[in-house]
Amino acid sequence: MAKQLYSIVCSLVFSFAFQAYEAAGQNWPQWRGPGSTGSTETGSYPTTWSEHDGLNWTYELPGRGFSTPIVWGEHIIVTAPIESKDGVLDMDFSGKVRWQTALTPEKSGKHRNASGCNPSPVTDGDSIFAYFKSGTLAVLDFDGEVRWKTNLQKIFGEDRLYWDVGTSPVLTSDYVVGMVLHGGKSGLVAFHKKTGEIAWQVDRPYDCPNENWDSYTTPLVVEYEGQEIIVAFGADHVTAHRVSDGEFLWSCNGFNPEKTPNWPAVASPVIADDILVVTYGRGKYVAGIRLGGKGDITSTHRLWTREEIGAFVPTPAVHDKKVYLLRDRGEITCIDSASGETLWAGALPKHRSSYYSSPTIAGGKLYAAREDGVVFVARITGELKVVSENPMGEKMIASPVPVADQLLLRGEHRLFLVGSN
Repeated sequence: MAKQLYSIVCSLVFSFAFQAYEAAGQNWPQWRGPGSTGSTETGSYPTTWSEHDGLNWTYELPGRGFSTPIVWGEHIIVTAPIESKDGVLDMDFSGKVRWQTALTPEKSGKHRNASGCNPSPVTDGDSIFAYFKSGTLAVLDFDGEVRWKTNLQKIFGEDRLYWDVGTSPVLTSDYVVGMVLHGGKSGLVAFHKKTGEIAWQVDRPYDCPNENWDSYTTPLVVEYEGQEIIVAFGADHVTAHRVSDGEFLWSCNGFNPEKTPNWPAVASPVIADDILVVTYGRGKYVAGIRLGGKGDITSTHRLWTREEIGAFVPTPAVHDKKVYLLRDRGEITCIDSASGETLWAGALPKHRSSYYSSPTIAGGKLYAAREDGVVFVARITGELKVVSENPMGEKMIASPVPVADQLLLRGEHRLFLVGSN
């Protein structure tokens, strides 16, 4: 096994040190990977498999769910209902369950592609942090024992989202931060990772059209100009807050100038170099914002806007300062983060099913899971070239996870580990 080391992941993308294995990308500690980019620079990953061929193993999960698994070393962590309760499982790479911990009663999903455990867990290598639609935020050790738990609905009120909870918790150097943006009281709250005590809480009381106050996005933790900041998107605004105390730093708006209703924020923002890329307007628009500034930075830091492309549900992937937009119907556009210009565009095969899973880039290839469970592999060197279509036999909403030259895929009912080929 490769020797462990500590390294600072790109200072403009993630804010604190993660343990990493030298030989291959062994850690995928949160929903969009070590740098919140949905991509990895290391490894060689499988290109062809199916529900029955090319798999190391398949595991039937104890309940229906759609959260993306995470990986820390030899630990695969996934959330799933356990006897109608919110649950967390720890598996090894042979497909064996080390432990499973049931928590509080599950609150099931309303949408056909939702469950009580759509949010993905996150880890710093010491604790596992898991959030659920029930409002429960639970912190476990790597033996499955609960260190502490709380309920965000006691802070922000009952879930008033039109659909289902999608945001995942994020980690800073000292805190775990949860975000609740919905039609009632909403904002961000930071808890001390060790104790669960509230370090700070900030409200986001923006007035906006119907449903636009609902946000399903996951915030970003960024180190910028020597300090940790957290960036949140929802209620037609992007806001940045200082991590140490939650203090408001800046905001950017203009994401709904005509006050159009029913434009909830679903796809999370991403950062490429020092440009924040935000897709909005039900997948019709995308904008680039330079980090920094104070107060309202809309006129000074909003660099570009595209009005003919975007993504509604899938969060973009970032690779080599390029942003890859996957639209709900399979169109893919590669844009330059600094200018917003299209570098190339293509499309996956047309089908009645949509894309809810966010794309992943690994080994120079793009992996995209369609709602019906077909996972596409495509080369993205200057153009889109589909390499394979891999049917998995069940609905897929979670994002593909590339680790140690293998691919983790989470379906509605099963977890798959695809071997290298």
